Amino acid sequence: MANRFNQLDDKIKHIKQPNLLSVSDLAAIEATVKDIIANVRAQGDAAVRKYSRTYDRADIEAFEVGLEDRLEAVANLDPQTRKDTEFAIERVKEFAEAQLRTILPLEFDALPGLHLGHRIIPIEVVGAYVPGGRYPILSAPVMTIVPAKVAGCDQVIACLPPNAHPAMIAGCHLSGADRIFKVGGAQAIAAMAFGTETIPAVDKIVGPGNAYVNEAKRQVFGQVGIDQLAGPSEIFVVADESGDAEMIATDLLAQAEHDVRTRVGLITTDQKLAEATLKEVERQLETLPTADVAGVAWRDYGEIAVCADESAMIQYSDHIAAEHLEVHTRDPHSTAGKLRNYGSLFIGKLASVVYSDKCCGTNHTLPTMAAARYTGGLWVGSYVKVCTHQWLDERGVAAVAPPSVRQSRTEGMEGHRRAAAFRLSQEDPTTI
Repeated sequence: MANRFNQLDDKIKHIKQPNLLSVSDLAAIEATVKDIIANVRAQGDAAVRKYSRTYDRADIEAFEVGLEDRLEAVANLDPQTRKDTEFAIERVKEFAEAQLRTILPLEFDALPGLHLGHRIIPIEVVGAYVPGGRYPILSAPVMTIVPAKVAGCDQVIACLPPNAHPAMIAGCHLSGADRIFKVGGAQAIAAMAFGTETIPAVDKIVGPGNAYVNEAKRQVFGQVGIDQLAGPSEIFVVADESGDAEMIATDLLAQAEHDVRTRVGLITTDQKLAEATLKEVERQLETLPTADVAGVAWRDYGEIAVCADESAMIQYSDHIAAEHLEVHTRDPHSTAGKLRNYGSLFIGKLASVVYSDKCCGTNHTLPTMAAARYTGGLWVGSYVKVCTHQWLDERGVAAVAPPSVRQSRTEGMEGHRRAAAFRLSQEDPTTI
């Protein structure tokens, strides 16, 4: 640990430490992505088609999924899967609508004659990247597309790998995507950032992906907006002696099956719970069908830390700044109120991360790699701009022009001084 967390070193003992760091050398990926972006920008669809063949082994003539194919994907959904998807859509929509109601336009008089305010303006065109990955994460399009539609974006473009499960196309359609394209990887990010003959350029790109997608988002940032740079998934649990080792181990392994680089951990004040959880994880791995993934993640990135007291536990959790943070203490709401760095907080033993991952309504696109120290996750506010405005009458000019004139003169900015002075008097501003 470093910086302001140095004082914790003598208050934390590790029962299990990670074997690997979550950061890695991305130099080779950076170079590859740079070439992909340059070629897509220069050659458009031809480059996208070439990279689809190279990386996805897909020879696609038409990138866009037509209405007939979209409806077919929906029709082919298992009926219960469709009901569950629509349940998730309704929960995410309801929560996004509630959030949007808290983002209010503003109009007020700062001084007599000086009127200030802001408007809430939806982003015009949003690109939602929908990952393929190891599993067909049916909630992925729900999380990125539904809030955009609630926010009022004019158009939502969805891109997903050509070999993605057909249910993912259905999810994009049911979530409200205006157009869907079978393009994945860094080439999809480049296409949405710069536009091709087929794929329109967007104003902002949201959604998680692999290391190539993440690097592509980093490189196109500025040309377009992005939501965040997402790394492998993370879950930590903070717990006192009331924690249940079996429950904690179950939740840690549920997240660990996402990827072999998933970071999972327990931060506790109780030595017995730490030791019991370590044994329970190993026991459950013996029968977990996805142990080939979860077991590697646990071996390489799993962590159990015992803290001297609650204060150290809170501080260490804030240092980790986990993407998903569960609170398993006797008074979870009190503990939750003391925590400040997390992507999303799960208060009490009944609030499993999996509920948010799938359908409870909060967004599962969250900051990783300690980014929760400075940002939250994807939400309806990610799809709108808060843009200020002002207007003045003569009273307002009388109040703000003189200090503007004086400040401009002090700075040596004569053009600024003249502009401020012009509105203060009808006389020649060069004489004021």
